[in-house]
Amino acid sequence: MDNIMRTANPALNDKTFTGLEYAGAGDNVMTIQGTVNKTGVLLALVLIAAAWVWNMFFESNNPATVAPWMIGGAVGGFVVALVTVFKKQWAGATAPVYAVLEGLFLGGTSAIFEARFPGIVIQAVGLTFGTLFCLLMAYKSGVIKATENFKLGVVAATGGIALMYFITMILGFFGVSVPFIQGSSPLSIGISVFIVIIAALNLVLDFDFIENGSAAGAPKYMEWYAAFGLMVTLIWLYIEILRLLSKLRSRD
Repeated sequence: MDNIMRTANPALNDKTFTGLEYAGAGDNVMTIQGTVNKTGVLLALVLIAAAWVWNMFFESNNPATVAPWMIGGAVGGFVVALVTVFKKQWAGATAPVYAVLEGLFLGGTSAIFEARFPGIVIQAVGLTFGTLFCLLMAYKSGVIKATENFKLGVVAATGGIALMYFITMILGFFGVSVPFIQGSSPLSIGISVFIVIIAALNLVLDFDFIENGSAAGAPKYMEWYAAFGLMVTLIWLYIEILRLLSKLRSRD
């Protein structure tokens, strides 16, 4: 299994397929089409949950109305994600739960951004799926190759971003803000552009990882797990695009 590629995605990394029992061939193995189908199911669940909270916000026009659902979705989604990472065999049950919980969080977050910047959500959604499609085409055509140096660079950059956000969160607990990250200055916008690029490049690593897992004959339940991992990247990309667009709109 040394040919299974590393990825910065915590759900799809170089240890994901370690210790699994491989079926080899037949109906009980992971396939790319099966992963695509399950990714579609998870996307639908995210959209349904998000639409419900979205409607709730605009009916009340009060962020406090959706705040409990957003917090519950964020915290619950994080917990379920951890469970899924450590119990891959449960992904068929936990991945849909994760999608619903993240949908609650994204629905509230998107509605709040939309109320402040009308039209921003459809732009963010379009850019997210446009990026997904373009990178998938680039990967399948060989324009972008997930070489070892490419993977190492994306992994290192993603780790640096995670560390930066962790430090920012800790400083926030003490009332210290970081303007060059949270503001709308040219530097802050530049950092957001860089983060969006790295989040997008993680999709390439995810595509490569899923393709290798399918070729290696991973067990069928790994389709759900791989779809879950891809959703983690897509949700991160969407949030970062939303943040970037909000910074650009706030300068108008």
